[in-house]
Order: sequence, then C-alpha cells, then structure tokens
Amino acid sequence: MRGGTAVFVLLLWWMLSAAPTSYCANVTYDHRALVIDGQRRVLISGSIHYPRSTPEMWPDLVQKSKDGGLDVIETYVFWNLHEPVRSQASLKDLVKFVKTVADAGLYVHLRIGPYACAEWNYGGFPVWLHLVPGIVFRTDNEPFKAEMKRFTAKIVDLMKGEKLYASQGGPIILSQIENEYGNPGIESAYGPAGKSYVNWAANMAVSLDTGVPWVMCQQADAPDPIINTCNGFYCDQFKPNSNQKPKIPVEDLAFSVARFFQLGGTLQNYYMYHGGTNFGRTTGGPFISTSYDYDAPLDEYGLIRQPKWGHLKDVHKAVKLCEAALVATDPTVTSLGPNLEAAVYKTGSKCAAFLANVGTQSDATVKFNGNSYRLPAWSVSILPDCKNVVLNTAKINSATMVPSFIHQSLNSNVDSSEAIGSDWSWINEPVGISLDSAFVKLGLLEQINTTADKSDYLWYSLSTNIKGDEPFLDGSQTVLHVESLGHALHVFINGKLAGSGKGNGGNAKVALEIPISLSAGKNTIDLLSLTVGLQNYGAFYDKTGVGITGPVKLKSAKSGTTVDLSSQQWTYQVGLQGEALGLSSGSSSQWVSQSTLPKNQPLTWYKTKFDAPAGNDPVAIDFTGMGKGEAWVNGQSIGRYWPVYVASNSGCTDSCNYRGSYSSSKCLKNCGKPSQTLYHVPRSWLQSSGNTLVLFEEIGGDPTKISFATRKIVSLCSHVSESHPSPACVGSKSCRVGVSINTFGDPCKGVTKSLAVEASCTKRHAQRLNL
Repeated sequence: MRGGTAVFVLLLWWMLSAAPTSYCANVTYDHRALVIDGQRRVLISGSIHYPRSTPEMWPDLVQKSKDGGLDVIETYVFWNLHEPVRSQASLKDLVKFVKTVADAGLYVHLRIGPYACAEWNYGGFPVWLHLVPGIVFRTDNEPFKAEMKRFTAKIVDLMKGEKLYASQGGPIILSQIENEYGNPGIESAYGPAGKSYVNWAANMAVSLDTGVPWVMCQQADAPDPIINTCNGFYCDQFKPNSNQKPKIPVEDLAFSVARFFQLGGTLQNYYMYHGGTNFGRTTGGPFISTSYDYDAPLDEYGLIRQPKWGHLKDVHKAVKLCEAALVATDPTVTSLGPNLEAAVYKTGSKCAAFLANVGTQSDATVKFNGNSYRLPAWSVSILPDCKNVVLNTAKINSATMVPSFIHQSLNSNVDSSEAIGSDWSWINEPVGISLDSAFVKLGLLEQINTTADKSDYLWYSLSTNIKGDEPFLDGSQTVLHVESLGHALHVFINGKLAGSGKGNGGNAKVALEIPISLSAGKNTIDLLSLTVGLQNYGAFYDKTGVGITGPVKLKSAKSGTTVDLSSQQWTYQVGLQGEALGLSSGSSSQWVSQSTLPKNQPLTWYKTKFDAPAGNDPVAIDFTGMGKGEAWVNGQSIGRYWPVYVASNSGCTDSCNYRGSYSSSKCLKNCGKPSQTLYHVPRSWLQSSGNTLVLFEEIGGDPTKISFATRKIVSLCSHVSESHPSPACVGSKSCRVGVSINTFGDPCKGVTKSLAVEASCTKRHAQRLNL
C-alpha cells in the first residue's frame, strides 16, 4: 500500500510539473473545480509578489513553494511599478517572473487588477492617473475606464505575445480583474455607477480573449462568466454566486484550509506564501512597514518558516490524497454532536472524509463508520479512504526551526567594540528652500497634487516680519499651530528644529501646538511635510489628500492674539536638495570627512563603505540608533527606516491559543517595541567589498550604532512519535538515532511514546538530519 501511494504521488507531481510548460491546456470550470484539459483539479496556490523580492531570489522561492506542495503561484501586477510615467512602460520583470514559475512546472494566477490594494503605494495606481482631467477612480468614468482598459490590454497582449497563457502552452490558468470592490462600503459608495462599472470591467476583461477564466475577488455580483472569490481568514461558508462556479478563496491557514476543502472547496490561495520587502517607496497604507514578512511560510528573507511550512505541506499532501473523491462529487455533511461534523465525499469506489471539531474548548471522541476518532478542539482530521486518519490539523509533526540574527560591525576591519565614525562622511541638507525649481503660491497646497509623489518631501516656507511691539516676541507664550492631513511634519523656526509630529495608521492627520521663539524683524518658518506611503484602500481613496492644508497660525497666549498665516504667500520646494544632487548614489564630490562626525542632527546625509558579510546567509541592517529616513545600498533603496516608531503598549499577551476565530488583534506580540529595526539587503545587491551605504536621516541619529545582521537557523526542534517515526542526527556532523525502546527505554509500558528532538547548529559543525 505504501508503495502504491508513493507511485500515485510521484505521478501526480510529474503531471503538475509537466502540464503547464509542455502542453497547450484548455482551462474551464464547473461547479466543483477548475477543469484543465478535461480533468477537475484540486489546486493549492500561494502569493509571491515579484517586486517584493529580487529576480535572483525568485527561482529559490518558487522551488520552495513547489516543495511545500503548491501548484499555483499568484501575483498582482503593479501598474505604478511598470508605468510610473504615462505611456512609458517596462514589463520585463513581470515576464521573467512568470517564466520562472513556468520553469518550475507550476501554474500562475495573474491578478492584473489593475487595482491591487496589497498595502502597496496608492493601491498600485500611478499618481499621474490622479492628475488626468476629469478622472474618478474605479467607477463608471470614461477617462478612468479608457486608461484601465489600455493598461489591462497591454498586459494581456504582452502575455499572449510571450505565449504565457495556458491555452498557448504557458502557465497562466487564471486572471483577475478589479479587486475587493464588493467589500462593505466600496461599491455601494459609488451608487449605480459602481454596478455598471463592475459589468463594464467584466465584459472588458472577457473581450480580451485570454483563453482562461477571469475572477473577481470579493464580488458577489460578478456577472457570468466571471468567477467570484472569497477573501478572508475563514472561507469555508463561502458560496459562489452561481451553482455553475467553483469555490475559490484567497487566504488562510491549516484549520481554515482543511475546513474549506471539507465543505466543498477545490482551489485555495495563501496570502502571502512569501511576503518579502517593500523596497524603495513602495509601501502604501499609509504607515505600512518596509518589511512585508506577513508571518508567511517563507519568511521575508526567503527562508522556510517552520513549523508552518512543513505543517502546511502535510496538509497539502493529505488533501491531495483526497483529490479524486473531492472533484467527483459534492460533500454530504452530517452532525456527529455539538460542534462536531463529518463531511463525506463518496461516489463509486472513491471515498474521502473530513471530521471536524469546531468547538474552541474541549477535545472530543466521535464515532464514524464504526470507528472511534479523537478530535482536538478546533481541528480537522483528514481520512482519504474514509477510515484512516493521515493528518489532524492540531497535531504538528514538522520541525521547528529557530532563526536568529547574528550581528557584526559594518566594516570587517573594525573591532565590533569600536565606534566607526571615522569611516563615515556626511552632507547637511539645507533647511527650507535651496533649489531653483522652488515656486511661490498664495495659500497652502495639497501635497499629492503638488509633488505628484516624485518625493516624500514638500517644503512650505514663509518669511514674516515681527515688529518690536508685537506680542509674539514673548517666546515662552508664543505658539505655532499647524494642521496637516498627514503623514508627518517637521517645524523649523529660523533654521532650527522646533518640533515634529506624526499621524498613525488609524488617523494620518497631524495637529501641532509648538512653543516657539521669534525675533524682532524677519523670521523664517519652514515646514517640511512628508509622506510614508499613499492611501491604498477605501472608496474614493484617491481623493484622500496629504500635506499641510491648514490652518497655520501664530498664537500669543499672553495677549490672546492670533494671526492666521494660511492665506499668505508661501514658497514651495518639491523634494530635497540631496535628492536633486543624486546623493543616494554616493558619488557626489561634496561629501565631508572629518574626525568629528555630526550625530543626532536632523536633515543629514551619511555615507560609508563596507564589505559584505561572509557566506550566503540573508543580510539585514540593524538601524538601532537612527531616527527616521531612507537608506540606499549601492544606489538601490532598501526602503524607509523608522526604528523609533514604536508599537502600541496594549493588546499583547504572554500566551496564544490557536483555538477560535482569528482576528487582527489576536496573538499580538512586541507591544511597546519598535515596529522594525532590521531591514533586508538582498545579497544580489552586494559586492564582496567596497559597497556604499547612504542614509538620509530626518530627525537625528547616530550612524555609528548601526550594524549588519545575518539571518541564520541556529536551532531545530522536531516532534516525532511512533506513528510518525523520524530518526534524527544530534550533536555531530552526521549520525543516526533509532526511535525505539532499545534506544530510549520504555518508561510508560503500553503507551504510545513521543520524542522531542533539538539540534543546535554551530559554526564548527554543520549537521545533517538523516530521516
């Protein structure tokens, strides 16, 4: 029987490997599943967003996904990445990614959108789209529909030209149009125009004749033949809007995955399977971290996250053993008691069963087909032959790997205990207006319309004369009041930083009351407004403004006098002088190198040279000691850093019980700690020596405190039992340990034993586990 099962599994994986790349495929669907070349399929999918990793990482990420049991890789297409300037598109990375997936023998679900959301800057839309006259996003608006159709057709034509659709022998078996438009408060906000837009988008997509089905995520009113899909932690109760469409969700893990297949699902996707990194200025939100790790089976650096990866792989294997029965018929669901149920797929000689305990408190023993089965609370047991349990979702038998970051100084020739300031050079960013491109306008301008998101930064500068008899000369009682739509701002009075403020993910707006000191005569007020990723979600989110829209007022608490400065003549500068000079490349001749390095000083550019850490382990920079800014390695932006942005102190618990419905507030950790201190530097961006690191520090920090960290697996723990024997090597380069009474004794006679194994890896000994 074991040999027969092994042959079946190997044959199945060979079919999956060969089909997408070797044969033209006819992809359709019925009420049970996607149908590929006449065969219904159970498919496991996972999201990997190609710009959140590097092309050098893609083959390894895709192979690890395949090894974990995935059949399909799903990705968005990011419009603003490919067409940052209107009619100037570059799509080669997208093509390369799809071909990389095809080379591994996996299918592709291409979510063209072109609205993505995805916590990506502006939801994936280019900001120039916002500036098209008369445009309104995502509704029955002719300027928007014309641009959306143009870009969608460009993507489809490119995929066709490269023969990447399944009907051409390529890997793409699904495409998506729009995204989450049917969520509460989105489509309804647009009124009747929203409904007509949905119908238009569906008809437009189908007219492009891809040869594969189209889907709409979270769109209950998706018109035929568009498949509507579920996006949520628990999609087991989801029903398509037609009995002719299959059941396909977008995200969740072990219990919910098993429940989904238990109750009729045949294609599910993990959002994310690899989250990756928001390099550059790609984060949306606003206030989304540079890391997009997502606690995914493959971590931000591309390493396998255990036990999650291994446990889900076991779930996938178990589900695939049920495939013939799952696609053959609908389930018959019966109650086995309170919160207990059985779902049976039986037709002819095929039979598979799922036994579920959806209670959150108590384990239970149930009777099914004359046999007794123990069901832990909040778990599903999978029986591919309706008799033998091959997996219970609450019982984890995969290894647990414990990763750690190993720190070292930036320069290999500098002792880790030494300050490395002598290796740094710097340039001061001028406060206020410094570029010829500056311009003057009456009143306060909204930032997105002014900068077109060319930079995070916009200077608002005003000179005001204070007479000797005015009340504002009493510095102890003079206040500058500033209101901003977000996301953060710094206030400089006569060239000196007077105060700062920031919004947050729940409310991006900023309101400041800053005590200031003014002098008789001319005074300069310089306000630096900045963004940290543009809004990416919500009805009419493109109308969400940022920047200082006022009021800006001088207040004298002593006299009660208030002067509104909002409507005066302000001078504006888009971006920084350092950006205009290209300081991020590190090649300017203006860098200053002296024995005394300015530290904890706002608006400072820093540069140093460094050697790459030895080996091939993933690399991060620890920005502890810095404030807020952006960093570049060899001219490539690793993203915004903000280690002093601290998470809320409330909501965390010492323990986490997996039982019960998950929510975003469940199992929180790291309360009161920096949201992120370690920032990924892809190995492919590094040379062995002579690398350049450039920082722009906004609020002040000490660059001598930053260090490199390499991510290593330092410990491995595994739980094995007599029903899942797994001999392991412990304490040496290679060994074999038999799991038997002869080796470990028999302390509990007549009871099935379990064994916990831990392997600790050192630099001297690379260990191999012989299974």
